[in-house]
Amino acid sequence: MSKKPSKGGAPALDMTPMVDLAFLLVTFFMLTASFRMAEPVTVDPPSSIGQVDLPDNNILVTVDDKGRAFFGISNPTAKMAALREMSAKYKVPFTEEQIKKFSGLPSIGVDLKDLPRYIDAKEEQRKTFQPQKGIPLDTIIPNNQLKDWIALGGKNAVLVYNDAKKKVEDLNQDFKGEKPRYAIKASSKTKYIYVKDVVKNFTDLKIYQFNLITSLEGGGTVINPGPSK
Repeated sequence: MSKKPSKGGAPALDMTPMVDLAFLLVTFFMLTASFRMAEPVTVDPPSSIGQVDLPDNNILVTVDDKGRAFFGISNPTAKMAALREMSAKYKVPFTEEQIKKFSGLPSIGVDLKDLPRYIDAKEEQRKTFQPQKGIPLDTIIPNNQLKDWIALGGKNAVLVYNDAKKKVEDLNQDFKGEKPRYAIKASSKTKYIYVKDVVKNFTDLKIYQFNLITSLEGGGTVINPGPSK
């Protein structure tokens, strides 16, 4: 017995709810997303075949081909705490508004005395900010601000990490955060002596484990293990 053909037309799918959902998601991300500020310097690191990603929780020193050092902390809370301590040590005052704005900067490459003016500048002005000679790391004067940034930034990053870990473990939950890690990113054209000066700051602070950032051959950014003791 033959089956009678269906009298209805081709099946249809109402896409209206899905379109509404898509617009809601787009609106949500537009309202909640925060735009990342541009880095003050762009470097092209040497390539390698490593395949380890840079951790989200990091203390990063970038060295450009002119030997200028730039410093950044990924954790905004640790970044603000480090600035407060640097402010007290070098007697350079910052307002709470400046400290909060500083937490959103990816990295800095100016002397601390010029930092309030750098923070207050508009993003376009920061690209041509003068003087932007890198963070001082002089050992003769002495004015080794980079060493203090690494020490205070690392200390506060660990404190923030331990505090977050304790709060989660007190709730009998597994903590999945990453420990803060140190890293150096240098241009492939940077002279070895400039990188050596930065490494010496780490070793003087008894920091013997850090990563060297390279670019993946064929594209991408990876890290390679630095010296360890």
